[in-house]
Amino acid sequence: MVRLIKREEISKATRIKIMIFAIIFALIIAGGFIEILGYNPIEIFGAMLKGSLGSPNRIRQTIINAIPLVVTAVGISVAFKMQFWNIGGEGQILMGALGATLVALNMSTLSKPVLLLLMVIAALIFGAFWAAISGVLKVYFNTNETIVTLMLNYIALKFITYLQYGPLRDKKAMNFPKIPNFSENAILPSLFNVHIGWIIAIIIVIVFYIIMKHSKLGYEISVLGESQNTARYAGISINKTILKAIGISGALCGLTGFIQASAVSQTLSTEISGGVGYTAIIVAWLSNLNSIAILLVSFLFATLVQGGSYIQTAFGIPNAAASVIQALLLFFVLGSDLFMKYKIAIRRTK
Repeated sequence: MVRLIKREEISKATRIKIMIFAIIFALIIAGGFIEILGYNPIEIFGAMLKGSLGSPNRIRQTIINAIPLVVTAVGISVAFKMQFWNIGGEGQILMGALGATLVALNMSTLSKPVLLLLMVIAALIFGAFWAAISGVLKVYFNTNETIVTLMLNYIALKFITYLQYGPLRDKKAMNFPKIPNFSENAILPSLFNVHIGWIIAIIIVIVFYIIMKHSKLGYEISVLGESQNTARYAGISINKTILKAIGISGALCGLTGFIQASAVSQTLSTEISGGVGYTAIIVAWLSNLNSIAILLVSFLFATLVQGGSYIQTAFGIPNAAASVIQALLLFFVLGSDLFMKYKIAIRRTK
């Protein structure tokens, strides 16, 4: 008889061992899949590392891909820590980008520091507002936040599409449906050939690690995530804490929108988010909602994605096959969470 028994606790060493075994099994299965396709697994895995870390330019691109994952995953982890399932990162990123864009297009004559600061503030406000809609509905009408935040993603996407084809359409773009590019003042500067979004991401990781571990708000969010009754007994205002946490979560996702719009796209479009809002959910879970771990997992995930793109061009591997390899690795790593929460007990019967 084989049973799963819930663990009371798990040490960091055991957690690391389980993760290592999951990665090994993932590589074995993915290697078998690559072998079926007619390629050498060792050569493919080596090429994935080469494609993401093989040169300064590739490392730079990997870091650029990791930045939005870090900021968004930290934001999502704030809500998840409270067991508020914010699946609306995509929409909050788009709305944050919209706020930054409105400032960039209408106040382009301001000096660069002032303009960028106003863009950040607008992105934070727009992202927080979009997330707060689901928070208010949850607090006062007890709606399902998973469904509400997910649906708000589509509303945000269609709204940006409307602006792209309508009110914000660039009149100089020869009838092409695009929003005007930002002025130089509205573009984030670079440091070490990478836009300073990486500095913003590191600051956010450190600040929110301290907040979640050593502040009153972090304590309230953690207690509320464990039990509403315990939070109520401790004198925590449940509704106020929910609205604070979801507002912060949305604001950070909105900040991602600013970074992507200003430093990467240098305009607003429906492709700004690029699936980051959904990918960041996986990153947050893999990191056990720990902001320091999010920094590492985001970089590893960006390495996987960048390497997957490289093997498509270097070996002619179809996009679908590259996605299957990425999915297999993620499946095993995510599946390892089961063995972190439960242990296998074998009872011999006569």
